[in-house]
Amino acid sequence: MRASLPIAFLLSILLSACASFKSEIPPSKHISQNGPLKVHPGLLGKPVPAELQPGSSLPVPAASSTAPAASVTPDTLIKMDPVGLRTQRSVYFDLNNATVKADYEPALRAHASYLAEHPKARVRIEGNADERGSAAYNQQLGLRRAENVRATLARHGARKKQITIKTLGASNPKKTGHDEESWAENRRSDVVYEREE
Repeated sequence: MRASLPIAFLLSILLSACASFKSEIPPSKHISQNGPLKVHPGLLGKPVPAELQPGSSLPVPAASSTAPAASVTPDTLIKMDPVGLRTQRSVYFDLNNATVKADYEPALRAHASYLAEHPKARVRIEGNADERGSAAYNQQLGLRRAENVRATLARHGARKKQITIKTLGASNPKKTGHDEESWAENRRSDVVYEREE
């Protein structure tokens, strides 16, 4: 019993020391988000609010119903180079659909521009599907999705010889759940760089 007394004393000193430092630790800047993934408007080619501009020190304004709508000028659009846009490498699709949504055009245009400027660069488009449907159907759907992304890249200037496609069907899920959120993450095509310059 006497041996546990010094341990208890040391433990109480450590706990009180930790409590005194607690006020000096800044709050976490991580934000919890429920619902669908929110994408930076600049990645979608949309106007970017001033508070999201790089290097902006403007405070985030409080929501007000009387605030006038901000006018869109070229200065309010995010200026992001093609390499920065290439960080968006997944294109998501609706259920049982292989049509590339307009939201992904800016990112695919950036990929195509990079490929056009770097003829030795090579990408592989991997088409994926969620777990619903037969294996054969999911393979075909993944292939159609990859083909449509390849066609979009080619339309924006990439050479067809720079782009290979592969279908993975439902064999490569990003999320392994059996719910709509997981299925939405798995209905995609990924742009995989095999060779960059």
